[in-house]
Amino acid sequence: MADYPVFYVTADLVVLTVRDNALKVLLIRRGVEPHLGAWALPGGFMRDGEDLDTAARRELVEETGLTAPTGHLEQLASYGAPGRDPRGRVVTVAYLALVPDLPAPVAGGDAAGADWAALPVGELAFDHARILADGVERARAKLEYTPLAAAFCPPEFTISDLREVYEAVWGARLDPRNFHRKVTSTPGFVEPVGRSVTAERGRPAQLFRRGAAQLLHPPMLRPTT
Repeated sequence: MADYPVFYVTADLVVLTVRDNALKVLLIRRGVEPHLGAWALPGGFMRDGEDLDTAARRELVEETGLTAPTGHLEQLASYGAPGRDPRGRVVTVAYLALVPDLPAPVAGGDAAGADWAALPVGELAFDHARILADGVERARAKLEYTPLAAAFCPPEFTISDLREVYEAVWGARLDPRNFHRKVTSTPGFVEPVGRSVTAERGRPAQLFRRGAAQLLHPPMLRPTT
């Protein structure tokens, strides 16, 4: 085994939510070297006996005080360029989490602070700016061909709520009537719950929940301009 280099494995998380009609990412301020005081994605080293999913969820709780995401969690990609971490050869497995609006995070572990940050966020520690960019693009693409926009919403939501998610993630305004028609006519995207709420201007708005579809046919394509 002496011919094989020693390396370490970390799990980092791109946690995205929609707050105040804007796409935001969960960041922590590093309380230890390297990059002391810099903003970074939550994450850390795997421990003995942990698998990757367990490590990612533990780091989220320890560094931010938030419970494990209740929306959608998936592996994003692996990053292992030499020199990406000054502590040695470190390979990170990044996760993407799409979650409903959550409470303000409370820093813990080796994090000196934690907050939801609006995009773009500027410089980040390590190669986290690249990981974040990959995560945001994955989220934008997911909204085109899957119903995962509902992961940003509470269990019951209006079509207007869902449209605001698309607008925040894509950074584009969408025609309300056209969007309503596309969503409600796409098989399995959403299903009515049989109740309404008072919406803008006192008008009742029908409540929906996520349907059973795993893929959208036809897809919800991003505006080209």
